[in-house]
Amino acid sequence: MASHRKSRTPGTRVAGIRTPALATAALTSVALLSQTATAAPSDDGKPSLEEVEKKVGDLYRQAESATEKYNAAKETTAKQRKQVDTLLDDVAKRTQKLNDAREELGSFAAAQYRTGAGLPDTATFLLADTPQDVFDQRQVMDRLTGRQKDAVDDYVTQQSETMKKRQEATQSLETLTESQGDLKTAKATVQKKLGDARALMSKLTAEEKARLAAIEKEKQEEAARKAAELAEQQAAREKAQEEAAAQQDSGGSAGSGATGSSGSTTSPSTGSGYAAKAEKALAFARAQIGKPYVWGATGPGSYDCSGLTQAAWKAAGVSLPRTTYDQVNAGTTVPVSQARPGDLVFFYDDVTHVGIYIGNGMMIHAPKPGTYVREESVYYDGESAIHSVVRPA
Repeated sequence: MASHRKSRTPGTRVAGIRTPALATAALTSVALLSQTATAAPSDDGKPSLEEVEKKVGDLYRQAESATEKYNAAKETTAKQRKQVDTLLDDVAKRTQKLNDAREELGSFAAAQYRTGAGLPDTATFLLADTPQDVFDQRQVMDRLTGRQKDAVDDYVTQQSETMKKRQEATQSLETLTESQGDLKTAKATVQKKLGDARALMSKLTAEEKARLAAIEKEKQEEAARKAAELAEQQAAREKAQEEAAAQQDSGGSAGSGATGSSGSTTSPSTGSGYAAKAEKALAFARAQIGKPYVWGATGPGSYDCSGLTQAAWKAAGVSLPRTTYDQVNAGTTVPVSQARPGDLVFFYDDVTHVGIYIGNGMMIHAPKPGTYVREESVYYDGESAIHSVVRPA
């Protein structure tokens, strides 16, 4: 799965996701739960199996939400660290230039002293509180030679620019410190949520775990059935498009048939160019099947959900953002019924999980801690869990 809940407006929810079938599915789920678990707490005060299942699921989703926050904070921290390093390098170079300008002024001061001019004008400049104080003394500037004046101007410029860059570096360091704090907080949140989930599961008896597995199996079967329905709908739609294209070809003249067949059924994003890229992305994703989910991981040995989709499309030459929050806006939103292999399928109202569609109602994703990258129905957590489908290229 992915991770985190963010006060950020999610992408547009796919129209028509919630249907009357959802009510039937919900009732079926409740019936299954009631057959395999007692809804009411037991006499000893322990939560029911149904309550444990819901709590564990909520904790994993919260951990996924925190993981996406961690990913975002990590990305921000890396960028800010690079910016700070660049600024510090710049400050070091400017400081050297400032020292060089100061040495040149010092050489003028020494020369004036050797000629017996009393307190050298250049020394007066160096001893002043600020360069501007000297500029206010016009008689000093009048006595400086052209070369000396150029040296003074260079010194003033270098001093001003160096101070400015030092201020920028200081501010960037403060921002970096804040981002590192956010990163630490997000990491602690993920670890706590996962720890709480593991603690709940560890309290279950062997019988309760078996019953919980039975409930999960029933859910998977329902998800597979929904995936098959989607596959049938998509196959029927594609057949209708092919027939319409064939009729258009046969109905037109020989000279215009090619034009008609190329423009009516397939958008540019679903043409051969997209299909070729999607094939590369899917080949990469399939090669990762069996690798463990690790929160915050981007490969090659393990992945979280958005790390997997980012890496898969990178293999196809397409750069995706790091987090689910940004990936959901990195393409064109399409209805679930029109999903094509390679499309990204996002889940939950807070957009905290993502998988890559492979066709026939199935996807490849990194589900959650303790699991591995695998193929699974896009309805693995119910129809209502699907947020949107996005075509990234």
